[in-house]
Amino acid sequence: MNGLFPFPENISTFGGDIDTLFNAVTWITGIVFIAVEVALVVFAIKYRARPGRKAQFVHGNDRLEFFWTGATFVIVIALALVSRPLWNRIKEPMQFPAPDVEMAITAKQFEWNVTYPGPDGKIGTPDDFTRRSQLHMPVNKKILVTLSSEDVIHSFFLPNFRLKQDAVPGMHIKAWFEATKTGEYVLGCAELCGLGHYKMKGRVFVHTDAEWQQWLQQQAATALAPTQEATIAGAP
Repeated sequence: MNGLFPFPENISTFGGDIDTLFNAVTWITGIVFIAVEVALVVFAIKYRARPGRKAQFVHGNDRLEFFWTGATFVIVIALALVSRPLWNRIKEPMQFPAPDVEMAITAKQFEWNVTYPGPDGKIGTPDDFTRRSQLHMPVNKKILVTLSSEDVIHSFFLPNFRLKQDAVPGMHIKAWFEATKTGEYVLGCAELCGLGHYKMKGRVFVHTDAEWQQWLQQQAATALAPTQEATIAGAP
């Protein structure tokens, strides 16, 4: 439980800041909503139609209107000033931290294809390998992903990381995150992307560093095996 709502467990370095901001906005809007509804009920009862009462025009209260307009302006500006640094930290590529691991994720109806670096540790080289709807990562490491889409707009959604980022055809969009706890979590699509949208799910595995290295070596060896077999079969 985080604040007012039963959010999924937060395992992200910036998730706590997002939850705090979300709860602050909820408290502010909730209090204003209750105050407005109470005033509405009070005035509806107090000024309801009664026999012998004549309706009259009331201009209003300029001072009160100035107050609530000014208060709204101050609150909105304050929230913008507070949220802007957090937005830049999460969404602005120029402010991304140096990554420990890079991956490429390609969305298509209705799966996530995650490309991992091979033994050379670099993405975009011949020894890369891809796994469908399986996002593996080490704990306490900064992960940089490059999102793309083969068909329609999808939305890369990690609820436990408080991260949501569209994957758009023809674009390569970067996002980053860092897990603070090992375990298995959910990868979803938060954009209606077709009839099979409901089943566009993946699994997220956060490993210890030793488990991550072991998994990476096993997967890289498996990916290289067909190539080695083909080379042996084609040898004179």
